[in-house]
Amino acid sequence: MTEAVEFALIAALAYVALLFALAWIVDRRAAQNRMRWLRSPIVYTLSISVYCTSWTFYGAVGSAVRGGLEFVTIYLGPTLMFVGWWLLLRKLVRIGRVYHITSIADLISSRFGKSEVLGVLVTLIAVAAATPYIALQLKAVTTSYQVIAGIPLDRIDFRAGFWVAVGMAAFTILFGTRTLDANERHHGVVAAIALEALVKLLALVAVGVFVVFGLFEGPGHLFAHAPEGYLHSEDVFGPRWITLIVLSAAAVVCLPRQFQVVVVENENERHLATASWLFPAYLFLMSVFTLPIAIAGMTLLPGHGDPDMFVLTLPLQAEAEALALLAFLGGFSSATSMIIVSSIALSTMVSNHIVAPLAVRLFRHRTRASGDVRGLLLTSRRIAIGTLILFGFLYFRVSGQSDALAAIGLIAFVGVAQFLPSIIGGLYWPQANGRGALWGLGAGFVVWMYTLGLPSLEDGGPLGPETLLYGPFGIGVLKPEALLGLDGLDPLVHATFWSLTANTLLFILGSLSRAPRPLEWLQARQFVDVFRGGGLGAEPAGPRFHRTATSEDLFILAQRILGAAPAHDLFETFARRQGLAQGLPLPTPELIEDLERRLAGSVGGASARAMMAQVAGGEEVSIDELVSIADETARIMRYSQALERKSEELETTARQLREANARLREIDRQKDDFLGQVSHEVRTPMTAIRSFSEILRTSDDLESEQARRFVTIIHDESLRLTRLLDEILDMRVVERGEIPINLEPIEPDAVLDQAVQTCEGLRGAAAVRITVGAQAGPVRVAADPDRLRQVFINLLSNAVRHNDKDPVEIAVESRVVDGVSYEAVVSDNGPGVAPPDRDRVFSLFSATWTRAGEKGAGLGLAISRGIMHRMHGDLTLDDSPPGTGARFRVTLPVTTEDPPP
Repeated sequence: MTEAVEFALIAALAYVALLFALAWIVDRRAAQNRMRWLRSPIVYTLSISVYCTSWTFYGAVGSAVRGGLEFVTIYLGPTLMFVGWWLLLRKLVRIGRVYHITSIADLISSRFGKSEVLGVLVTLIAVAAATPYIALQLKAVTTSYQVIAGIPLDRIDFRAGFWVAVGMAAFTILFGTRTLDANERHHGVVAAIALEALVKLLALVAVGVFVVFGLFEGPGHLFAHAPEGYLHSEDVFGPRWITLIVLSAAAVVCLPRQFQVVVVENENERHLATASWLFPAYLFLMSVFTLPIAIAGMTLLPGHGDPDMFVLTLPLQAEAEALALLAFLGGFSSATSMIIVSSIALSTMVSNHIVAPLAVRLFRHRTRASGDVRGLLLTSRRIAIGTLILFGFLYFRVSGQSDALAAIGLIAFVGVAQFLPSIIGGLYWPQANGRGALWGLGAGFVVWMYTLGLPSLEDGGPLGPETLLYGPFGIGVLKPEALLGLDGLDPLVHATFWSLTANTLLFILGSLSRAPRPLEWLQARQFVDVFRGGGLGAEPAGPRFHRTATSEDLFILAQRILGAAPAHDLFETFARRQGLAQGLPLPTPELIEDLERRLAGSVGGASARAMMAQVAGGEEVSIDELVSIADETARIMRYSQALERKSEELETTARQLREANARLREIDRQKDDFLGQVSHEVRTPMTAIRSFSEILRTSDDLESEQARRFVTIIHDESLRLTRLLDEILDMRVVERGEIPINLEPIEPDAVLDQAVQTCEGLRGAAAVRITVGAQAGPVRVAADPDRLRQVFINLLSNAVRHNDKDPVEIAVESRVVDGVSYEAVVSDNGPGVAPPDRDRVFSLFSATWTRAGEKGAGLGLAISRGIMHRMHGDLTLDDSPPGTGARFRVTLPVTTEDPPP
């Protein structure tokens, strides 16, 4: 064995020994409550950096060499997620602390009615995604070891990967399974992860600084050596970019290891505020030298070596052995931290959602002993850790010589992204239920495996190359990488689109296919409205179920899961809370609920519920919760009905606005017509008055007869102007509703006769014949005689002015209808009112052509109707066939008493 190999092994072993020592010391001091600094937001943020695995440490440079700036997307997604931590992360952490969530499988199964089936499905998906990812870390460590030891890469030495797997399994079992309660933080593990975060950051920054200022003369000199067109990729912000950003944002929450450090290991919700800026800063420092290292490798190592190993090969070529060793330890830290945290998270999921339910069923009738369940689950977690890491090594052993591992990181990202619809829907959609989550996760998992997981294996794995090329049984639309004919997309984009589409669609359809069950309703309310419960870490108030059990049975169950001493301490706390000085606490519904919540922190919500059902009997939803569910359902129905009413009101308002707008446009048009008519009406007499006045003023030889004629014209035109001004003034009064009316009991036929006599002068203007027909006789109405006469005169004069017949015939008659109303009708033999004008004949400015061929001002009928309304009567136009004349009807109520003032 060469000196380099020995030195690398000694350094790696010394580093592992340091991690063991640090974890052991921290665990001891944490048990003595002497490690307050460990509960700081900085340590919490450094633990989140487990996101940066060897794929990030080494693979980001290789990705930059192959795809330019594409590597940035892996950092942008988590940055956006943490900058917007208030939207999702804060709610996840609050739920995790309040309900003692142990894993992402526990979160999803607890939200959807504490479903055991969902817990198993999520666990299987997580294991399927993470096992190849563990293999990727082992490959990275093995490859980096061979590079620094000078061993050729044409054949992989699996011995290094095997011993790393053994060491990580031993470390994780020793420090990750000391306690069953996942909410009792793994302080030693967190401390080791925080140290590794600093080591890998220091190593990557040191290599970057060395490359920029040691191998080149600064950034400008380095980027001047970049290949032509290297940073001008057309794929920037394309479909693959957007897909990678979405996947990386989902991964920082949905990867089991990330959920473990972000949610489960969180000591204080306020630490998220610090992580919201410190973690993006950490990611920036991890990525800032990626491009310089990639450009330096392409410049100084053209065609030589693996781009993924440029972080190591550049210091080695420059004979900077110490820096190369530091880079090796940085990559080693990246790989081992991921293996440690992932195996802890996955083993917790396996024990809580696979082993614990099986134990509940298999050992239901066996003798119960203190700590038996606890011992079984701790043993199962240790076995699971060893098994998962062994599976990762075997996957590495089988696929290590192929290029398949290069894309394992992104394949895993797509796999865990299948949890996202259920998480978001579960936290923000109360109607989401277990059926929807099961359908969505199942469909997403199958599509992910079919379109990306299996095709990524050599020759398509079980599918075979023929299926990849032609589809199963030659069915082209089912080709894994061109599903339903969607061809030409990047395989990652294609798989992400179809898997998340199928997942989300079936999640929604499944949730809508049935109403949530009572337990699903309760869990939905607890999760969706988690911030309504009060302050940080507030426990849910009040029991949700009516269950009965003896205190002894509850105590025995607690001993079986927690152990004798922890169960004794817990029940002492319960008893003191109930005010009891000694003995077991009373088995109240509140105590049963609280105990189940505490047990859920050890075995998961679904298993805790199943175990509690053995001693507390079948659970029945309490009356208060049923009422609450009914209230919630009624509230949703009321809200839906309110939305419908508001929609109808908005539609009605919009229609009224459209109608009002149309009326305003019509009024504006009529106003323009009126102004044109008034200006014409005023200009014509004024022109005549001015002209004849000028003649009278300047001419001294006018004959008296001619002068008298000119004066008569001036007098007539002045009267015409006066009438026009009177009409305009009456119009203003009508608009304001200020027409002066003096009501008194009168005989309307007498007023009608006076109006006919007044209009006798109209006979001189044309051949006019007014016929007075049958009359009402002696009857009284409450009216203003002058104003009523004005209405009759206006109707009679209109019958002449707007008549094109010769002679003009006008018929006047009146009658009493049913003894309650007086009606007077004025009809003529003129052309009548055209159908399009009938609706607006009583409107202001609605002028029509006169007998003389001129257009009137259009005010008389509007003023007349306004007068009749003030006298509690009406003026209407009867229907009549075109060309048969107009027929106007005046109506007034008959009165037998004196009118009010």
